Amino acid sequence: MAEVQFRFRDDEPVSDPGVTVDAFGDQSNAAAVRIEPGDDARDLLPHLGRIQLIEVNFPVFGDGRGSSAARILREAGYTGELRAVGEVLVDQIAFMRRCGFDSFAPDIPLNAADAEAAFSRYGEVYQPTTDGRAPIWASRHGVPQRA
Repeated sequence: MAEVQFRFRDDEPVSDPGVTVDAFGDQSNAAAVRIEPGDDARDLLPHLGRIQLIEVNFPVFGDGRGSSAARILREAGYTGELRAVGEVLVDQIAFMRRCGFDSFAPDIPLNAADAEAAFSRYGEVYQPTTDGRAPIWASRHGVPQRA
């Protein structure tokens, strides 16, 4: 299991290993779940209140299904830790953060200076997402941002 390199939360990290989405339904004491490509994040929606950590695996850099899963979970109200694991690249990390990921465990550690530059590169954004930043068009036109 890869080490968590970046974490944007104040609570204690969950050390429990993530069980598969299929196995999660049969376990009443699991606190962590791991979503693989092809798993449907919506299967977890009835259980979000008891899940402390959801790991989303990115086995290859071009597979964006994990970002969709993150957004589905955050828009459904999930407030626990959402961790991107696997093929997490520096050029994608800021966008992953905007989709709702708040911790990152890349298979190959990222250069910390490059990651910080990626996180701070774009002062303005175009799409509404789960990070609370108002898109530039909303700011320009006085449209209030939904919480």
